[in-house]
Amino acid sequence: MFKKHLDFEALRNLNSNSMGDHLGIEFVELGEDYVIARMPVDHRTTQPFGILHGGASVALAETLGSIASVLTLDDPTTQRAVGLEINANHVRPVSAGNWVFAKATPLHIGRTTHLWDIKITTEEQKLVCVVRFTVAIINAR
Repeated sequence: MFKKHLDFEALRNLNSNSMGDHLGIEFVELGEDYVIARMPVDHRTTQPFGILHGGASVALAETLGSIASVLTLDDPTTQRAVGLEINANHVRPVSAGNWVFAKATPLHIGRTTHLWDIKITTEEQKLVCVVRFTVAIINAR
């Protein structure tokens, strides 16, 4: 399903100087129909009480889902993947000093919209957040 026009180095470069880079998001695995990234739970991603901020979870999910959509495009120089709608259910807190992992899998890949199921877990595979993310595919200007 994914086009192989981006490798891990290209993903890192695409993520540089962006919110994902600022939050420490790293891509760790690229499968046939899924992509996995991780994010540290640290001073950049926690709320004042030392646990993962829900907004950081949403930023992780949107970063991952957007990149996953780019990986399905025939020509990413003529099209863009942009967030259209996101819904997140936060299940459990994660303390600073840990990592969270997000896995994006497609629910629908259409011509103009993509729908991603994104699950964020702890290193021990405990569910942290469930996200549904809709991406619009638009023409690049």
